[in-house]
Amino acid sequence: MSNNHNPEILEFIDVLAETGSHYRMQAMERLYLDDLGFLVLTPQGDITRFSKTEMLDEFRSRRDAGEPPLSTEKRVLHIEERDDEATAILYRRMSPQADPALYELRLRRLDGKWLVTGETVLPWPDLATARGFLPPRTK
Repeated sequence: MSNNHNPEILEFIDVLAETGSHYRMQAMERLYLDDLGFLVLTPQGDITRFSKTEMLDEFRSRRDAGEPPLSTEKRVLHIEERDDEATAILYRRMSPQADPALYELRLRRLDGKWLVTGETVLPWPDLATARGFLPPRTK
């Protein structure tokens, strides 16, 4: 992780992971914008979009069922910031029983506070076999 990342964004990501992983619903409500788009790649290769309400309902349901807290394991891979918007790319694993994931967090600063405007969750690639998105050059 680069030392050039905005410490406010890094702190926000820490708070986000800690809050969500422990199902702190009132605090979670305040970390996400109402028009949140939570996008997940399905095993069928489609994208499913969840609203803020749907995403929070899943966390609330897990909390109410007595599920143990999720892992806060994460690694910030990259952050791009421009004015009051930022995109953070993370490695994230919620549990040893869950697959690791590549998270893209879309953030916006409103009234001096960072908030999540969108998330995209994709399977973490097998880096040993990843060949890149472009084919090898032939010339």
